[in-house]
Amino acid sequence: MIEFGLPWAWLLLPLPLLAWWLLPPYRQTVPAIRFPFFRRIVSVAGAQARPGSIILSRTRFQVFSLGFVWFLSVFAMTQPERVGQPVEMTKAARDVVLAIDISGSMDASDFEQPDGNTTQRLEGVKSVVNAFVRERQGDRLALIVFGSKAYVQVPLTEDLSSIENMLERTAVGMAGPHTALGDAIGLAIRTFEASDVEQRLLILLSDGTDTASRMSPVNAAEIARDREVEIHTVGVGDPEARGEDRVDVDTLKDIAARAGGQFYFAKDQSALKAVYERIDELTPRKVETLSYRSRESLAHIPMLAGAILGALALVVLRFNSRGSLTA
Repeated sequence: MIEFGLPWAWLLLPLPLLAWWLLPPYRQTVPAIRFPFFRRIVSVAGAQARPGSIILSRTRFQVFSLGFVWFLSVFAMTQPERVGQPVEMTKAARDVVLAIDISGSMDASDFEQPDGNTTQRLEGVKSVVNAFVRERQGDRLALIVFGSKAYVQVPLTEDLSSIENMLERTAVGMAGPHTALGDAIGLAIRTFEASDVEQRLLILLSDGTDTASRMSPVNAAEIARDREVEIHTVGVGDPEARGEDRVDVDTLKDIAARAGGQFYFAKDQSALKAVYERIDELTPRKVETLSYRSRESLAHIPMLAGAILGALALVVLRFNSRGSLTA
């Protein structure tokens, strides 16, 4: 399909006719003597006729060439474009950051599987989180791991397989033995600075008590709220344990409450899976569907045709004028 970027340029098409009708013709008066049989006299004398010695008249070829060149010029000015079929693209309307605790306490092998056996906490978390990631088609995800310090394993991306691959390569203790909840939230906030969507969701999973943060988790949650980042917290582990091995339920609840999210506690793999399903129900996936058509400019075609026709007309007129003088 052909469309015109500047269709109003077609209004210029009758401009030469208007000029011909409304403007006075160009005339120049010079001293001259009119000779009958002027061409024969010039031919016999072997002289060269000077400009103005012959009264020229427009030929049909001239009129046609000039008119068609003007038409092609106006055609090019209308900016014709070939418009392709509509193409739809799906763009993520929500960004999600997964912050996973990999401190030393995540090495405990007390995480129950659906078959009743127990496994390492981190391994149990990985299987559930990977299943959650596979269902995030259309979202952009980022992965943060934290222990004594927090690190961005994968920045915001729609390549979900990279999230799964990096999570599988993550091991307990890679980020240090302690737990830095506040730093993980702060790093997530900085990660969201590259986001231009309205819905920003942080899912924070931990099994310990904050002992290594430079920023209080509660203060970090308030900053997240101001930056319109929603935080859902997930606690795993033993709330009755002592020291860093005790999951700080109260702090996780406070973080979620201050950042507009909810707190969940998962004692086993089935419960953790239910938690992620519940989060998905509360914050369903959002996408934006964008539609566009490819456009290819065709203005160069009439411009090139007009240039070729104009050059051809000049060549033809040049040879015709020489022939008429020597006839």
